[in-house]
Amino acid sequence: MNTRKKILVIDDESINLEFFDVMLSKLGFAVEKADNGEEGLEKVKKFLPDLILLDNIMPRMSGWELTRILKADPKYQEIPIVMLSALDDVKDKVEGFELGIDDYITKPFNFSEVLARLRAVLRNRELYAQIVARESRLSLAEELSADMRQDVADFVHSMDELDETIAQITGSSREIGYLSGLLESLQKKTQIVRKNIAGLDARIERTMTEWENLKKNEIGLSILEKQIHRLTHPEGNLHSSDAAGEQEEG
Repeated sequence: MNTRKKILVIDDESINLEFFDVMLSKLGFAVEKADNGEEGLEKVKKFLPDLILLDNIMPRMSGWELTRILKADPKYQEIPIVMLSALDDVKDKVEGFELGIDDYITKPFNFSEVLARLRAVLRNRELYAQIVARESRLSLAEELSADMRQDVADFVHSMDELDETIAQITGSSREIGYLSGLLESLQKKTQIVRKNIAGLDARIERTMTEWENLKKNEIGLSILEKQIHRLTHPEGNLHSSDAAGEQEEG
């Protein structure tokens, strides 16, 4: 399974764009850049990032405005956003979280802190996605269980009617017309039973197909734990020379 995460960096300061591009690429992330909100919006649509690192104060479209647009669109509202801002006021932070951002980092920033926060956000989204997948499977199982119970009840009822019809045939007179009518009734009830069984079989098949599709997007807990370990222990990816070069930016 390809776990390379895509990060879109949107900042009007070119030094920040280049810094994040170099550092995050070294760590194995796929990085895309935009130097204003309008370009960032177009990059979101084309790049479909796993996370957006977004500057707040930019010309043409601010980080607040871009966040509002993305969070109002069902196609993009689940993309996590980590906001960078020179504004350290509590009110600005509260506004950001109310808009739906996942984290807020104040400039000047330290790359180690930014990296840790990015990894934490990605980890939480990964866990959330796994919970959603499992909940979807559980919901499908519950729906199938309810449908099967109803179909089985209908099946039993139809079989009871068949038994009654057979009993009538057994105890009826041998008059051809009367017997013919009973047999026709029996045939109709048999068709109903077959229809119920076919409907149940089709329902099970649809559910199993949906189940398998969900499983394709789900990873085992052991693999998930390894991925979380890699995200939270960057020592294997970040060389000591890079760590020594961590710097204040903004």
